[in-house]
Order: sequence, then C-alpha cells, then structure tokens
Amino acid sequence: MTTLFETELREQPATLERLLTQGREKALAIADRIRTYQPHCAVIAARGSSDNAARYGQYLFGIQNQLLASLATPSLFTQYHAAPSLAGALVVGISQSGQSPDIVAVIEEARRQRALTLAVTNEEGSPLAAAAELVLPLLAGAERAVAATKTYTAQALALAMLSAALRNQDPLWAELGALPERVARTIDANAGCLEWAHRYAGHDRLIVVGRGYNLSTALEITLKIKETSGIMADGYSSADFFHGPKAILDRNLPVLAVAPGRVFEELDGVIRLAQEKGSPLVVLSDRREILEAADVALPLPTGTPEWLSPIAAVVPGQLWALGLSLARGADPDRPPGLSKVTETR
Repeated sequence: MTTLFETELREQPATLERLLTQGREKALAIADRIRTYQPHCAVIAARGSSDNAARYGQYLFGIQNQLLASLATPSLFTQYHAAPSLAGALVVGISQSGQSPDIVAVIEEARRQRALTLAVTNEEGSPLAAAAELVLPLLAGAERAVAATKTYTAQALALAMLSAALRNQDPLWAELGALPERVARTIDANAGCLEWAHRYAGHDRLIVVGRGYNLSTALEITLKIKETSGIMADGYSSADFFHGPKAILDRNLPVLAVAPGRVFEELDGVIRLAQEKGSPLVVLSDRREILEAADVALPLPTGTPEWLSPIAAVVPGQLWALGLSLARGADPDRPPGLSKVTETR
C-alpha cells in the first residue's frame, strides 16, 4: 500500500510546475513592492520544516541579492515581550499552515513597526496571511501526511522565485523552469532508496552533514528522518562538525553526506573521516568520485545550478527517510505524538 508520504513526495514535480506557472506574476509584483521599500535586511520567522526553508533563504538572499538575512527569534516577541527594532526590514513569515501563533506574532509586530511584511504559506485564509501586507501562496494543494514534503520544496521554490524576481534577469527564470523535470528525474534515479534503506534499519543514530546552500537540505533530511523513523539523527554544517562532534564517529554511526555540486574541503573531509572510522556512508551528490566512495549512493542529475540545488537535493533524503521508516515498521503518515499543525507560542 502506498503511503500518503510517498504519494505527496511524488507530487512534487507537478506542485513545483504549478507554482512556477501560476505564481510568477505574484512573485514579480511582490518584488516590485520590495524594490520600492528598499529594505536594508531581511528577517525570516519560521518553525520546523519551514525553518529549514528559511535557512535556505538566508543563503539565497545573501548570495543572490546581497541582502543580509537573519532568522527571527519568536520567543523574543511572545515570551520575553522584547521585540527588536524591525524598521526598514523585510520581515518574512514562512508556514505551511499559517497557524502558529509565534510566527504570526512576529509578523504582527513587524507590521506595527511599519516594516514590510510577507507571508509565504499554503493557506491564503490563514492568520499569517491576514497579518502580512504581502502574501505569496504555495499553491501546493492539501498535504495530508504529517511530515511535509511538497510544501517544503514549494516554500524553497517560492523563495527562489522571489530572489529571481528581485534580480529581474530572464535566464534565472529559465533555470527555475527546468526544476520540475530535474526533480522528477531525481525521484526516478533514487527509486531504490526504499530497498537500500533496509540495511540501515538496525541503526538508531545517524549524522547528516551539508554546507552552504545545502546546509538547509541536511537539516531538513535530518528532521524527516526523526519524524518518520524515530531515529536520533543530528544535522550539522560540515565545518561545525570538525569543531568537536567529529569525535563521536565510529563504525556504528552512519553518516549521510549532502554534497551536490560545489566542493567544500570540510565536507569532503567528513566523507574521508567516515571512511577511516569505518562508519556506514551514504552520499547524496552529483559528483561521481564521491558517489563511488559511498556504501550507498543517492544520485542527483548533473547541471543543477547551485542556487537551486536544495530543491532537488532534498528529494533523495525524503525517499531515504521513507525507506527507513518502512524498514523499521513505523507509519510515516502518522508519527507518534505529532500532528499536521503545530502551534507554538
């Protein structure tokens, strides 16, 4: 029986295509408003998977748009009642449901301070959308599995579309337009994940490492594995991993390295260290030399621009999480103690 998790995972190419087709004019209009406002920085409020999309947004806006982007600290607003100054900032709230009170509170305070506010959400009638001046809807359709798949990649794509709209260069839209087909190819290339993951079913710990744009990917894969398999997974920047955590590596601790495209010395160093320690090694990449070094290779199509690579790279991680969940006898659609909408304050 096919799970909701897998069904929605496989809907991602169509979901991305719909957002690109139907959301482009909205993204362009929002970009016009942002240019008029001329923010000096961006502040992004999010939780859970949306927070990992926000992490992608930090790299995206910083590298592509030279806009300093930081993550909001919602408890400043809701628990400490010590909201920082947001004047002159673009304040973005990202939430699939648009329901979490702390994310809404950040947007409400930002609007009170006359900052420019944007909601990125799948629910146009949500409290988050109502609180923001601007709304970029995900158009992902209903997502019934508790663990987000298509809404996560739609959030990342929405941010990439906004970044491209701010740069106002047609070649960027051509690169965006190729994404749905790249994601479909990635799903097909990793069909064996559900079987390959079975050999890791006995492990209850896992390290996931990434860097740059794909730090967000490593953290999102980590979350998916925790949610659906009950494994104690930890996600790291490969640079941070060398500042102490590398000491925990041994032959009983698997490593999943997210390494598409760009070569990072520390990330390749983690892969070499895992080999030296005898750690089971899973590599997600489009680089043949490191895929060949892995115990399990999760391939990506070559040629994806680095700025868009997280949208395709997360998909093999989603499949890996699904495979682990099924191998461990868990129900990926109904993780224990979790619900689709989580409200934090």
